[in-house]
Amino acid sequence: MPQSADTEIKRVLLSWSSGKDSAWALYQLQQDSMVEVVGLLTTFNSAFNRSAIHGVRQQLLCLQAKAAGLPLIEVPLPWPCSNEQYEAVMDKALDDACSLLKPHAIAFGDLYLEDIRAYRERQMAGVGLDLVFPLWQIPTKKLAQEMITGGLKAKITCLDPRVMPERLAGSEFSHKLLKDLPVSVDPCGENGEFHTFAWDGPMFKHKIPVVAGEVVNRDGFVYADLLLEDSP
Repeated sequence: MPQSADTEIKRVLLSWSSGKDSAWALYQLQQDSMVEVVGLLTTFNSAFNRSAIHGVRQQLLCLQAKAAGLPLIEVPLPWPCSNEQYEAVMDKALDDACSLLKPHAIAFGDLYLEDIRAYRERQMAGVGLDLVFPLWQIPTKKLAQEMITGGLKAKITCLDPRVMPERLAGSEFSHKLLKDLPVSVDPCGENGEFHTFAWDGPMFKHKIPVVAGEVVNRDGFVYADLLLEDSP
């Protein structure tokens, strides 16, 4: 018997940063029997072949998608990249993704920043996709604890040394880290205090084995490089 419109499976494209919030959003979507995640959409700095904000090697994002069993739509951004360039590149990427994957909606791992959500809504207004925010307004202390207790494994790849100790770069996202964070820092780093790379968890079929690389200061931020284990 064909499904009615009310019971149609929703095909969802997920905006993918490589971090814990994206990974946990994927896990939440996977728990919904009426949702099928059809792909991950990620931007990367084409000059350095790294994720645009988190500074993670493009190779590792590809391995995340493989571990999730999903296609990765890779969107190259010029460097430097103006807002106008970003929006033009994203418009084309979304058109291409819609043609390829036929999604009904696009999901984001945003937590509570109203201005970011409003920007998403403006940017997507003409795309014809529903917007989904699986983690929206979950208290971040509770959310961080749920992620860790739920088996999510992630490492800090970038932090703002103006608000966090540099020594935490490369640290595991853990109960210990939450205790070590300054009280002014959001437990999930939602205000840009830190960014992560998710290397294992219930959203993946297998872990992505990574080891710590070089820690560098660049453009006012501290980046902790991650390398694939046993890679030269």
